[in-house]
Parts: sequence; structure tokens; C-alpha cells
Amino acid sequence: MKQVTPISITGGRIVTSDGIVEGNLRLVDGLIAAVGEAPQDEDVLVDAGGKLVTPGLVDLGVFAIDKPAFHFGGITRAALMPDQSPPLDHPARVRFAAQSGKPDFWVHPLAAATAALDGSSLAEIALMRDAGARAIATGRHWIADSGVMLRLLQYAAMLDMVVIAHAEDGAISGRASATAGEMATRLGLPSAPAEAEALAVARDIALAELAGARLHFRQVTTRAALDLVRAAKARGVPVTAGVTPAHFMLSDLALAEYRTFARLSPPLRSQQDREAVIEAIGDGTIDVIASGHDPRGPEEKRLPFADAEPGMAGAETLLPMTLTLMRDGVISTERTFDLIASNPARLLGVQAGALRVGFEADVAIVDAEKPWVVDSREMTALAGNTPFDGQPVQGSVTALWKGGVAVAL
Repeated sequence: MKQVTPISITGGRIVTSDGIVEGNLRLVDGLIAAVGEAPQDEDVLVDAGGKLVTPGLVDLGVFAIDKPAFHFGGITRAALMPDQSPPLDHPARVRFAAQSGKPDFWVHPLAAATAALDGSSLAEIALMRDAGARAIATGRHWIADSGVMLRLLQYAAMLDMVVIAHAEDGAISGRASATAGEMATRLGLPSAPAEAEALAVARDIALAELAGARLHFRQVTTRAALDLVRAAKARGVPVTAGVTPAHFMLSDLALAEYRTFARLSPPLRSQQDREAVIEAIGDGTIDVIASGHDPRGPEEKRLPFADAEPGMAGAETLLPMTLTLMRDGVISTERTFDLIASNPARLLGVQAGALRVGFEADVAIVDAEKPWVVDSREMTALAGNTPFDGQPVQGSVTALWKGGVAVAL
């Protein structure tokens, strides 16, 4: 699938990292050819009608390839976590995953850090890089062995690849389904202290600093851990942090009715930690907002809360939930799309996620004010396990192009 005819998107507000540009966006041969310039005679004209013209979203760390949900949410690329069956710990599996979304969706596999994701012996990372892996990930779990983690970071530094780490000390968190505190006590849920996250972050930052490696924490959700990331950045450690909308939109109060759609990993935190996440998004400590897309069917969710599998279907709500931060004045419009497009693309080393000449023509038209209601029964995802079920939101994609070719929504 290749773009045949040049396209000019007119009458929109073009979102770039440097601000909003009034004018036209020209797409030629699958690439962005011009920003803000007049269309050419041969161009097909598309009127954006005053809406936002944005880069296609880049979702960093999904657990399933779910194209209808991604397209609905304006996502044109996603980094696939290695927690597959079997895991992405072999070059052939990585190569197959890298082809799995084409032609209208790009999958960027993340290489398993250790064989079988068991945390004990390094996988064949260089071979997986050559097969298409864009980064290395520890998967759903923290690597408990500090020696293994140090060797991983040293190897990643040599290969110039970023390590995407799960930040939760498993020896402390165990099978906890909630964060220790008043709500977990009231509900009688197995819980773990929020410090499990800070301990994992502190160790991994120290090892990354020692190895000179780039480290990205997929989710940082507590004030203590965010303070550690903030301090590491201040002294020049190449560390970045991400979060999902659940942890800035919800607190552990959402567990009150034992609804398993709110059973997440890491678990929902206190209101104070939720506010800390919003502050960290506003001050730049958090670099990426990702959907954490992990569709779970009824056989995994219709269980007692503590027995249900963690995870949420997040692809369809990533954009509207992030736009709430823009409307609340926490972040600017351009910063919004840095968080959900250009920053994750930069970490993956792909020329996408930004409306810049020469970059891939992955483009969305976004009606930032369009109201709709999240309904788990109507979602296009493989499963509708969203903690935002029934919530009114604003913001929807009205048109989408992948490499200059229109994608059906």
C-alpha cells in the first residue's frame, strides 16, 4: 500500500513540536513534503475544517495488536511488549511481529531482555535488533537479579538501545492487587506498599548511571519514584518515564465497587500520588503517555478482584484522556502530542510522531471538542475492559493516514 496522489490537508491547525501552524500540510510519496505551504495543482485537497492536524499517535508498550482499536484512537504505530505466547525472545518471532500490522499499521517489537522473560539469562538481543526490535523490555516484571540487570544495561549501551523497564520490586509487590492504604484495608484486598515502585526505580537508575545506558520506565505512578526520576534527570542520567491515563485520571477510590476493570498493574494509587503524576506530566518529568493496551476477556476479568488479571483496553481512550490535561491547562497542545507521539517515536528511533518534512506521513485530523461516552460494550478492541466505562469524554479522530494512505475508521 503506497500513496499514489499528493495530498494537501487545508484549513486545519497543524500541531508541531514548536507550536501551532496555520496553513496546509502536504503529503507526497508517503512522506511529509511541506508544512504551512500552499498546495500544488496536482494535489488532492482535504479540508480539515478548523480541526487539529496532528501526527499519528505512537503507543509505547502494548500487549496485543488490535488494529481497529488503534485506528479508532488515531494510533498508527505501537511498540509491542515481549510478553506474548511465546515471548519475543527469538529473532524469528521478532521478525514476524514486525510484519504483523502492515500495510496500515506499523508494529515495533520490543526484544525480551531475558530468555523466556525469566529474569535470569540475557536473550539474543543483537540478533533481535537486526530482526527489527526497536528497544529492549523486561516485560511485565522487574528483573530482581541486579547482576543480570547491570549486564543488560551494559549490553544495551553497547548496542545503543533503550531498555524499557517495569518498575516494581516483585519481592515486595508479589500478587498484590491494590496499593497498601485505607482503601485496600477497607476492601480486604491483598496489597503492597507504594515503596515497591520507588525501590525498583532507585536501583535501576543507579545501574543505568553505572552502565551509561538509556533507561525508560514504562510506568511511574508514585510521588517517591517520580522524585527519583526528577533528580536523576537533573544530574544528567539518560532516564525517561511514562504513565498511562488510568494513573492520572483515577485513584484507588475507583476500586470501591470491586470492579475488575480497575485491576491494573501497577495498581491504582492514592489521590496524593495521582496528583503527583499530574504535576510530573506538567513539569516534564514524565516523557510519555501510553495506553497500556491490554485487552482481557471475561474469563480473565469476571473473577474475584484479587484473582482477576490486571490490564486495561486503553487504545481508544488514550487520546481523549490525554486531551483532558490540555483542557485543564496542565500541558499545551504541542506538549500533548509530544507525550503521545513524538517522544515515544524518538525513544524507538523512528522518523514518525511529528509533522516534520521528511518524516513518515502518519497524520490524523482530531476534533478535540467532540463529545462521546466510553462504553465497554461498544468498543472496537478485542475486549472492553476499560476502567473508564460510562465516562463522558471529549476528543475524537475524524480522519487518519498511514504513510499518506487513508485508513478506514
